[in-house]
Amino acid sequence: MSENILHTLYLAGAFLILFISAELLYHKFNVKAEVTRKYVHVATGLLTMLFPPLIGNQWLVLALCAVFFIILLASMTLNLLPSINAVDRKTRGCILYPVIVYGCYVMYIEYDQFIFYYIPILVLTICDPIAAIVGKTWPVGKYQTFGQTKTLSGSAGFFIAAMVTCLCLIWVLEEAPLSEVVVVSISVAFVTAIAEALTHKGYDNLTIPGGALAVLLLFNNYYSIG
Repeated sequence: MSENILHTLYLAGAFLILFISAELLYHKFNVKAEVTRKYVHVATGLLTMLFPPLIGNQWLVLALCAVFFIILLASMTLNLLPSINAVDRKTRGCILYPVIVYGCYVMYIEYDQFIFYYIPILVLTICDPIAAIVGKTWPVGKYQTFGQTKTLSGSAGFFIAAMVTCLCLIWVLEEAPLSEVVVVSISVAFVTAIAEALTHKGYDNLTIPGGALAVLLLFNNYYSIG
């Protein structure tokens, strides 16, 4: 138990250093909030990859996530951490992130399978920024969902990135026939791409990993993965 607590404290320190570095980039180097926010988004996702191997207690993960939920909620209320919050749109993504991380960790513990944690978190961490970059760089096929403009190119970038991410993770973490790996990966990519296209104001931090978990749970009843 003492080792778990030590690892939790190390990770808490790493997250604090991440937030401090984002603030330095924003205040000292005039990096735009949209950039520092994406930097924190990706780095946070990568740091949370260390939860399963380093923390073997879900209550410690809950405590860590709860602390950062409170910090992020307070920063929004008190107009702190502009490197995360000073964007030109209303978003609840940052406070939903700790919630979904803990939820995915609980699913990993429940099923004792890494894919229930790594696939939802990595699809969110990697594919969401890729969709934004592709959509802004090659804005092909603009469309609107609930008043928000998206692009077919961005959605396609998300789908391809999600499919490749799932293929790699399932292939490495699970012993399953290639046909099953492909079907599950395409299904996760399709559902999460739809979630990314339809969800706004940061709620995609909930719907993207939630969609991935739903697909994995569905196929868990029929296939040998999971």
